[in-house]
Amino acid sequence: MSQQKEAVRNPESRQEALAKSYQSIRPKVDILEDKNGITLVADLPGVSRERLDIEIDNEILSIDGEVELPVTSSAEDGSTRTPAIRYQRSFSLSKELDGEQIEASLKDGVLAMKIPKRQEFKARKIEIRTR
Repeated sequence: MSQQKEAVRNPESRQEALAKSYQSIRPKVDILEDKNGITLVADLPGVSRERLDIEIDNEILSIDGEVELPVTSSAEDGSTRTPAIRYQRSFSLSKELDGEQIEASLKDGVLAMKIPKRQEFKARKIEIRTR
């Protein structure tokens, strides 16, 4: 009887159980800058294009990728779970970068994102006129 009361007192929602099955990792990211903008290169081993989400909101760039691991079963409760690894990383973009023109590619678990500078922040040559 006490076991039933305990189960009722501490019910675990499906979301809580799912959250426990995830391991969140901050992926290694290299940031390369040149005169045209920056390139972010993130290591996301095992992440497929379908399980990768990249968003920009209020100049915050968010990367969220997921890798599903083989199915395991719990001997204690007889349930089967699919644990996963979630890669999560966020960056604050400066005003000089153009978030509308981001280009992203994923190959062999490496995400490359090119973020150009806004036109008004790019260096430009000044023409010199003679009088």
